[in-house]
Formats: sequence, structure tokens, C-alpha cells
Amino acid sequence: MLDIAEELHRWCGEGRAFAVATVVAVEGSAPRRPGAALAVDAGGTAVGSVSGGCVEAAVYELCRAALESGESVRERFGPAGEHVGGPAGEYEEYEEYEEDGEAGEDAFAVGLTCGGVMDVLVVPVLPDAPGRAVLAQALAAAAAGEPVALARVVAGPEGLLGRALLVRADGGYAGTLADSGGLDRTVAAEAAALLAAGRTGTVTAGAQGAAGARCGEPVTCLVESCLPPPRMIVFGAVDFAAALVRAGKFLGYHVTVCDARPVFATAERFPGADEVTVDWPHRYLDAQWAAGALDARTVLCVLTHDAKFDVPLLERALELPVAYVGAMGSRRTHEDRLGRLREAGVGERALGRLRSPIGLDLGARTPEETALSIAAEIVALRHGGTGVPLTDARTPIHRAPRPEVTVGPVA
Repeated sequence: MLDIAEELHRWCGEGRAFAVATVVAVEGSAPRRPGAALAVDAGGTAVGSVSGGCVEAAVYELCRAALESGESVRERFGPAGEHVGGPAGEYEEYEEYEEDGEAGEDAFAVGLTCGGVMDVLVVPVLPDAPGRAVLAQALAAAAAGEPVALARVVAGPEGLLGRALLVRADGGYAGTLADSGGLDRTVAAEAAALLAAGRTGTVTAGAQGAAGARCGEPVTCLVESCLPPPRMIVFGAVDFAAALVRAGKFLGYHVTVCDARPVFATAERFPGADEVTVDWPHRYLDAQWAAGALDARTVLCVLTHDAKFDVPLLERALELPVAYVGAMGSRRTHEDRLGRLREAGVGERALGRLRSPIGLDLGARTPEETALSIAAEIVALRHGGTGVPLTDARTPIHRAPRPEVTVGPVA
């Protein structure tokens, strides 16, 4: 849901009634991960996506139905043509048109063409709904780029489905999931931990002392985490940097260009960058680390291929707990750089983190193609991809979701 926070924040401000369908669980191959959402307002306007097209029409109708009923519902979508749980099953009546124009029995059947299974939670957000204020606060924070987590009940005792809890980075929270504060405190603590790690996942809490203890059911919440955009720092105001800035912005990074040469490091040369800084690269990196402005999602791209800039910068960068450190240069430049870094005292373990020559082997020639190869390597490293063509790969296209977090009974 937080992936479309800007649009939904605007809808809340306009007083619109809308329903939100959120992917809460997937099994096997699925086009979108938990947290992906589609929202539909009372006028029929839709934003977002839960499947990239496979079941979008059915989910759209579920949202319309939730707006009319005012009730939250969880639905399961399996492979195309197979049983679809709940009210969505009615869409299996559509027919498939075969090559001769005759209708086949499985067509337009609601389901995932990729063969996976996906659970979707549909929640109406009406102007007078008691939980709307909490959702509005979470959407406002996410739209403003503030760190926030939204925990919503996706399975558990009847009557709790869709209830929401806003959780801040300091562990404070707003809203309630049940009549007892024990469940709220437990889920808030786990949600804060997921937020600190920048993860979206599920939390299952025991039901003792919580509403629902009467029937002995545990409560499962989807926790969506929203953090400020990760940082990409491009060192070296060269022609390749301009293309990499555009690629970084496309991937959702907050992009900074840093170079010690004021004639090259100008906003006019890098209009797409969030920041352009004139400073010695290693000095800028030291200052950013000291200010707490770097984290485990930060990527550092060194494009200067000049030893007087590269060596002191990489000497520091390779010791920092960032996501990616890459350096441009030929293989000869790379070997020379490694030698200089060893002389500076950088150990082999740290050197093993260096992605150099930077990027994947795409046969790139132009700055744009080179930026694409760098961006592809960053994405592959982030998600554990191999970088080999999918045609030849035997690994799953969609990686398995992260494991659930399970906690003990609520006090």
C-alpha cells in the first residue's frame, strides 16, 4: 500500500472513499511481492497494480464490492483456470476464444499466468471509517519520505481483518489492532525491527491477552516498511556520470555527484542529480559517514579512474557497511589500483568487496549502455541475481519471499 502513498495521500486529502487491495502473501512464482497494491476510488479511478495484469480486473471488482459492503476481505488467486477462492471465483465464467473463434472454457479465467499463488487483502477506506486516520497518517509520512511502517491484520480472529497500526522508527505507534494493548506493543516492536532493516514482511503474534484470545487464534500482520530513498553517490563528474545519474534516479535512488573539480561538478551538467558537491571524494565520504548519512542500502560508484582520487576514497569505502562499491577502469587500471590499495594496507577481504571493472558484461560502449550495465549489477547484487541470461538460467525468475517473523504469546 505504501508503494502508492503519494496518490493515496492526495485521495485522503480530497476526502475520497476508496478501497485498497494489497498483496499479503505469495507462493511460488508471482509477478509482485507482498506490499504491492491497487486502489480504486468511488468513481472507479484506479492506481497501482497487484499482478501486472493477470488478475487486475478481478481485483478491481473486489475493490468496488468492498466499497459497497464496507467489509474487508482476503482472496486467493492461483494459476489461471484453476479454482479462485472467494467471490473472485465468479470471474471464472468468462470464456477463452480459440483460434477458430470458438470460446474455450478456461479463458479469461482469473488466475496467475506465471503459475504461482497470491493472497490479496482488500480493505475499504471510507471517510467515516475509524481506521482511516491511522492510514492517512501513514500515507502522509510515506509520501513525505519519512521512515514509517504500517502493520495490518491479514489473518486472525473475525473482526480484526484490515485493522492497522502505524509504527515509527523510534518504536512509537498509533492506532490499534485489538482491544488489548499487548498485541499492539508486540507487533509494534517487531514492525520497528523490520523498519530498521528496511524490510516488508509478516509478523505472527500469539493471541494470549489479545482480542481474539477467546477463540485461540494467532494474529498475523503484514508489515510494510517505507524508508527514505537509498543513496547513490557517483564520484567523478565525467560524461558517464550523467547517464548513471539518470539510471540511478530511474531505480529510485537519491543521487549525489561529487568531484573535487568545480569546473566539472556543476548542477548545469547534472540536472537530474539531487545534489552536486564540490569536494575531495574521500573527504566527502568521511563527512557523510560521520553525519550518519550512509547505510546498508547506499551504493558508491567511483568513475574517476584517477589514482589520486580513487585510492584514498576506496581505502575508506571498502571498510564501510554499504551495499555496493564499484570502480570504473580497464583491467590494467584495476590491477594497478589493487596494488596501490594493498600498499595502503587494505586487506584481501575488503578488496573482495570491490566490483571492478564496474558493471556487468553487456558489451556496453556508450555512456548510456555503460550506465545500464552498472545499474544491472547493482540490481543483481541487491536481489541475489546471477546476471546470466534468463534463457540459460535454471534459477527462479521471482525469488522466494523472505521468511516470516514469528513471536511468542502477547503478554
